[in-house]
Amino acid sequence: MIKQIGRRILFSIPLLFIVATTTYFLAALIPGNIARTIVGQEATEQQYLEVRNSLGLNQPLLLRYWHWLDAALHGNLGQSLFNHESVTGLINVRLEPTLSVVIAATLVSTVIGVSFGVVSALRPGRLDRLLDGFSALGLAIPPFFLGLVLVEWFSVRYHLFPAIGYVPLSQSFGSWFHSLVLPVVTLSVAGVAVITKQTRDAMRDVMDRPFIRTLRASGVSSRSIIFKHALRNAAIPVTTVVSLMFISILSATVLVETVFAVPGLGGLAVTATEESDIPLIQGIVVYFTLIVILVNLIVDVLYVVLNPKVRTR
Repeated sequence: MIKQIGRRILFSIPLLFIVATTTYFLAALIPGNIARTIVGQEATEQQYLEVRNSLGLNQPLLLRYWHWLDAALHGNLGQSLFNHESVTGLINVRLEPTLSVVIAATLVSTVIGVSFGVVSALRPGRLDRLLDGFSALGLAIPPFFLGLVLVEWFSVRYHLFPAIGYVPLSQSFGSWFHSLVLPVVTLSVAGVAVITKQTRDAMRDVMDRPFIRTLRASGVSSRSIIFKHALRNAAIPVTTVVSLMFISILSATVLVETVFAVPGLGGLAVTATEESDIPLIQGIVVYFTLIVILVNLIVDVLYVVLNPKVRTR
């Protein structure tokens, strides 16, 4: 397993380099002039040129990229062009809200989706059709629209949960929980739909296998067959889908954090793009890529735990 993790980390280094390089040059094509934005439209040409020179924007793009890459390899992601603060510091402050929302939404999607999928696989019929309808509806509703509807119902009309903002966990667990409810529900609906269908299909496939019939003929209890044998064998494809949903939810935070005014990486990415703040955009992309790599490593470990045969491959 250690060799597999080491190999995965080794393969992830070129991925991180390619993503960072591609993003840097694409971000450079974003329309806008951050130097002009900083000095304002009323500034003189001399003031504009001084700011542009101080930001290093008068240098060739390849040279600027090389300076960024050299600093990044030494653990320095640079400074924001707009406010001159450390990119790492700006991102670290926003990391907790984003991870809280994404991890909570993934856990809720997994628990509910796996439960619905198992029930649907074991009891086909009206319930199965009902869950199919829910899955189709969950995939059809755009997250930002669902978020607005939830705000109207549960914040404006019934005053049950806050409409915007985020309370840090260190400040108050109750307030932290309440501030996460609506964003997490918004992001979980599609996840529940996808995981439900995947779990149902995987469970049905496993329940039709010969070893399940052998276990039943041997007098093994239904509960043991379902949870100890069937669900364990169905867990690998479900785990793959859960990891993909985590990444999908991470991407969706860009819109959902805007709807609920959550001060996370998604909102920071939007702001950095609007301001053409290339170092900040780069830093966010590097963080996102590292999170995806970490999720893949965790999935590889889970594969080995769920199916020891993977260790020999």
